[in-house]
Amino acid sequence: MCAATDSHPTFRASFAERAKNASHPLANYLFRLMELKKSNLCLSADVTSARELLTLADRIGPSIVVLKTHYDLVAGWDYHPQTGTGAKLGALARRHGFLIFEDRKFGDIGSTVQLQYTGGTARIIDWAHIVNVNMIPGKAAVTALQQAAARWRSRVNYEVRTSVSVGTPVSDSFDEEAEESSTLSPPTAQKELASTSGLHNNGRKGSIVSITTLTQSFEPVDSPRFGNSIAEGDELVYAGIEEPPWERGLLILAQMSSAGNLMTKEYTQACVEAAREHKDYVMGFISQETLNSQPTDAFISMTPGCQLPPEADEEEIDFGGDGLGQQYNTPSKLVGLNGSDIIIVGRGILKAASPQVEAERYRRKAWKAYTTRIGQHT
Repeated sequence: MCAATDSHPTFRASFAERAKNASHPLANYLFRLMELKKSNLCLSADVTSARELLTLADRIGPSIVVLKTHYDLVAGWDYHPQTGTGAKLGALARRHGFLIFEDRKFGDIGSTVQLQYTGGTARIIDWAHIVNVNMIPGKAAVTALQQAAARWRSRVNYEVRTSVSVGTPVSDSFDEEAEESSTLSPPTAQKELASTSGLHNNGRKGSIVSITTLTQSFEPVDSPRFGNSIAEGDELVYAGIEEPPWERGLLILAQMSSAGNLMTKEYTQACVEAAREHKDYVMGFISQETLNSQPTDAFISMTPGCQLPPEADEEEIDFGGDGLGQQYNTPSKLVGLNGSDIIIVGRGILKAASPQVEAERYRRKAWKAYTTRIGQHT
């Protein structure tokens, strides 16, 4: 890591200080959540069944601040927008205090990534606070995702209220029907269905037996979730902090931990430039080190490829890899020396005899590396 990075204000600043200066609402929330939970751990929940994913999120949730998912790995994913797997993950996130990061790595033309983000069966934007993008298609993908998130944000805190009334009108109201229907204005719309009305083919005037009125209106919702998506018992919110904001966040895939990857210095620099141009949406990077270099940079760096040695070993040592290209490093190197803010751990926790115990060990080690970096002694 270069000296310029080491001397950047965010390297020595506490998460509480960085929260005060964060312009992105979700970044502000995440920094405060990290301070509250004393955790800078992200679990990479690379499991293959919905039941296992939800169980893991429930058990490991107290130790983490971010849960990273790959929804397309999961067999049995329920796509129902209000009661499905995404909604259930959201309830667990509120209860245990973590954000959901769907590791989708969007990497296509702008119109396609917008549809992948907001449409399809998964509707990722509805349940994932954070997503990421591969910058190979260029900055246009970042712009497209930001536009899609802004459109979603502008209308997501409204829900449709529907009311139905049935009755038999008096004769005086027959002539008023047309006049009343013409006075309706958005966002309210009404449809009236009569069982019998008008003239029959034989020339006789029919009679209206009953009218069903369907009224739909858009009403604001204060809570950053759908009111009808919360099952009984799922309304619990982690103590000490409010629910996450409506705003969505983006991480740019700037560096990778796999051996032989093709992400050059020029590519990484292009990622940083794109982030600076989209500060209202880009929270930070998936990278191997902090990429904050200019005085105004305040991005979060999240780093995969972290692994601890066996607990019996007193000293942390650098790992080589897993034989499949993944290179491992310890929290003291990634957080303490390279300036990363959050470590991403998968198999190191998932393959442990007790994932809950191991998650706590990673949380303690990563938090200690952070406090040492900023000069706090715990």
